[in-house]
Amino acid sequence: MLVNYFMNIGGSEWLIIGLLVVILLFGSKKLPEFSRTIGKAMGEFEKIRTVTLKEKIEQDSNYFGPRIANAVDNERHKLEMIAESLGINHVNKNDDELRILILDKINR
Repeated sequence: MLVNYFMNIGGSEWLIIGLLVVILLFGSKKLPEFSRTIGKAMGEFEKIRTVTLKEKIEQDSNYFGPRIANAVDNERHKLEMIAESLGINHVNKNDDELRILILDKINR
């Protein structure tokens, strides 16, 4: 007869088991030093993540294409805002004409 044993261990139980293993491996005297090391590692990770995020923002700020700063109500409003940002006169032009003019201006 085959008996299937399944451990019903939830998340909090695994945390307790993990802490017990850490205490057994490092001892109670080394635990503060271990915690400090983990804290420093997390701090370094955050610092690298922040620097990477700042670099990404700087790369994006060097973008010279059309920008839409405000929310738009509809497609026509978006086309008009892009046209204005590119210096295209949008008065008396339909949506298709605006799209063609915007694409021409961007591809130049």
